[in-house]
Amino acid sequence: MLDSSFLLAVLFREQLNINALGYLKGSTMSSVNFAEVWTKLHQINMLETHRIEAVFGLLHAIEIFTPEQARMTGLLQASTKHAGLSLGDRACLALALQSNAEAITTDRAWARIDVGCPIHIVR
Repeated sequence: MLDSSFLLAVLFREQLNINALGYLKGSTMSSVNFAEVWTKLHQINMLETHRIEAVFGLLHAIEIFTPEQARMTGLLQASTKHAGLSLGDRACLALALQSNAEAITTDRAWARIDVGCPIHIVR
């Protein structure tokens, strides 16, 4: 499961670990995180570029945010508060937990949490 920070880092051509781009092709993202990405793109007026189309084209799926994921996102607040995780961060983790998948992020604060799914920090 991709966190929005990862997709934004790819779109902005930021320095990532050497194997980071391998996580992109065929990956899944929560609709909450996808909305975060679009919000940032609109804020900086980075719309309608070939790079956005190419990166988004590598995604396998955007998963709808379900009531169960919303509940899990709320529950994760207590165990991630010390690391300052946002609602979007916790939505990514909830989907990863529900799907028995890995969570991929560039946010180093995630190194301070343990919620029961593998987390890969690619910066």
